[in-house]
Amino acid sequence: MSSRTSDVLVVGGGIIGLVTAWRAAQRGLTTAVVDPEPGGGAAQVAAGMLAAVTELHYGEQTLLGLNLASAHRYPAFVAELTELTGHDLGYRRCGTLAVALDADDRAHLRELHALQRQSGLESEWLSGRECRRLEPMLAPGVRGGLRVDGDHQIDPRRLTRALLTACERAGVVFHRMWAQRLRVAGDRAAGVATTDGQELGADQVVLAAGSFGGRLEGVPQALLPPVRPVKGQVLRLTVPPRHAPFLSRTVRAIVRGSHVYLVPRESGELVIGATSEELGWDTTVTAGGVYELLRDAHELVPGITELPLTETRAGLRPGSPDNAPLLGPTELPGLVLATGHYRNGVLLTPITGDAMAHVLTTGELPDVARPFTPRRFAATGLLEQPA
Repeated sequence: MSSRTSDVLVVGGGIIGLVTAWRAAQRGLTTAVVDPEPGGGAAQVAAGMLAAVTELHYGEQTLLGLNLASAHRYPAFVAELTELTGHDLGYRRCGTLAVALDADDRAHLRELHALQRQSGLESEWLSGRECRRLEPMLAPGVRGGLRVDGDHQIDPRRLTRALLTACERAGVVFHRMWAQRLRVAGDRAAGVATTDGQELGADQVVLAAGSFGGRLEGVPQALLPPVRPVKGQVLRLTVPPRHAPFLSRTVRAIVRGSHVYLVPRESGELVIGATSEELGWDTTVTAGGVYELLRDAHELVPGITELPLTETRAGLRPGSPDNAPLLGPTELPGLVLATGHYRNGVLLTPITGDAMAHVLTTGELPDVARPFTPRRFAATGLLEQPA
């Protein structure tokens, strides 16, 4: 058994864990990450929509503030990471078009447009003809839509690779193994024990393990984060050069109550997603999931049936009771949470990194992140329920 000590130990090497480790190391903290496969996780499946406006839902206006603040930071974040690593992150300011296919969809979009306007957001209502003028591949039956130029996109896989490189250059140490148990000494978090018998010590432990955040042994029962896995199946197609340009921006819609989106990359990749399934830890790609995505996408853009299907994947989003992240210190000194980002993990990457660096160096959340303290669930008893 060996013991190594660092200022900060991040449990989880997904996109949130990596940005936390990078920003902590930049602040001069000796930082380590424990994860058997750094760079894996939900970001490998995610489409990368930076959709603070079109992802707005009723009851989530507080989350909207955090989403907008992170979206505002994205250009500088991408520029910094690109200059540091030389990686092209696939960041595109191409905008989003949310469209309606029938009268019910149109009514829903009208309500969303009203909510956006009430929230001070910029979106433009278009007729079906105007939608098809922007995106000629859209189906003739499109009844109208919302043009949102401020919702952008990034390639999460490229972003993850860049964050791995940035961490390595900042001196972050990677322990490629599973964390099994939180170590507690003197009534504070002191590191973790790994599945292969090592003990990794730390002054502060950041639990950034996504949907697995509620499964680390040794975390006091009352402090287990109330996160759950929400399965999402995603497809990737390739647009051959003879079909380009296929779509110029992200297109999304609700089709018979199901959300579907098509995200075109400059590389020629077209991402179609995503199902939302409460099935525990299952990550099986199913014929039904693939069929439903292709069926709904085909109603939006009939030409997709001519494109090669190159990949099918399923991942687990870390859902929380209010669909918002858990950020910051817990009641156990030395234990910090960065989990529960649900469908906004990629969007919230810049602001999460900044907030975690602030917490780890000052002990306090910055103002923009204070509504998302894990302590907000203490009064409800939700923190007493294992995920």
